[in-house]
Amino acid sequence: MKTILKYGIISLVILLLLAFTGFYIWSQQSYKPSKEMYSLVGNVDTDHKHHWDIFKPQENKETGIILYPGAKVEPDAYSYFAKGLAKDGYTVIIPSVKFNFAIFDVNKAEEVMQSYPSIKKWYIGGHSLGGAAAASYAYKNMNKIGGIIFLGSYPSNSNDFSNFNVPMLSLYAERDGLSTLSKINETKHLLSKDATMYEVLGGNHAQFGMYGKQKGDKNATITAKQQQDKMIEVTTMWLDEQGK
Repeated sequence: MKTILKYGIISLVILLLLAFTGFYIWSQQSYKPSKEMYSLVGNVDTDHKHHWDIFKPQENKETGIILYPGAKVEPDAYSYFAKGLAKDGYTVIIPSVKFNFAIFDVNKAEEVMQSYPSIKKWYIGGHSLGGAAAASYAYKNMNKIGGIIFLGSYPSNSNDFSNFNVPMLSLYAERDGLSTLSKINETKHLLSKDATMYEVLGGNHAQFGMYGKQKGDKNATITAKQQQDKMIEVTTMWLDEQGK
């Protein structure tokens, strides 16, 4: 009996190791920034010690934005959007997350905030699964954030903000094949009382970043740059309304 139990445990450990190895290999097959993104942005300022990209405004402001990347999407893919927000006076930080999934690194925002004590007000947001992770952090730390930004994303059922007044901006796209219009509408009741929603006409899921096409997504009828420019326009307007 002991021998059977021993081999059973060994077999289970081997299976778990194989499963983890398979998941790790799959998680590293990430969506990389497009050539267009680099042609528009140029070199990205990366803090290699902390493993995040940082975009600073010309004038030092006291407001920062933490942006969690979508699942398996590299942080650089959001550089054009981040640079646009920085031009409007906001410090933007896009962290690398464990296994390229922000849900495994929900509290990464804590490390960011502690590294920039001069920033007095923080917004947190993210794309797709990154937005859900950002909402999860915000739900447990609403005293630390000034608002939440969803990019083709929405909170999980366990994070119901409907009874709170935290400012929210939900940017969703007409031709999003992953965070579909039906999913956006089905989760609208989870948003706060102070939520602003904006539909990017012609946009899709992948163009909330700049990393090319994504499996399961629909074809956009506008370019990635057009979608990004609209995102920047709407987001900076919303941020300015909240006050820097």
